[in-house]
Amino acid sequence: MTYIWDFFDERARRLGILDTKLAQGAAIFLTLIIIKLIPQIMHVNIWWFVILAVLSAIKPLCTFFGGRAG
Repeated sequence: MTYIWDFFDERARRLGILDTKLAQGAAIFLTLIIIKLIPQIMHVNIWWFVILAVLSAIKPLCTFFGGRAG
C-alpha cells in the first residue's frame, strides 16, 4: 500500500500551481454536473457540508501554517 501512495505522491509533485488549480476547477465542475443530475443531494442538511468542509480543510491548513503534516 505504501508503494501506491509513494507513486501518486511523486506524480503529484510534478504538478505546478496552474495544473493544481485546473484540477480543482475540474472537480468543482464535476460536482456541479452530479448535482444537476441528482438534485436530491442538495436536500441533505447543510451542517453535513459544513462538517465535511472543515474536516477537509484541517490538513491543508496545518501544512500551510507550519503545523505537523503527516
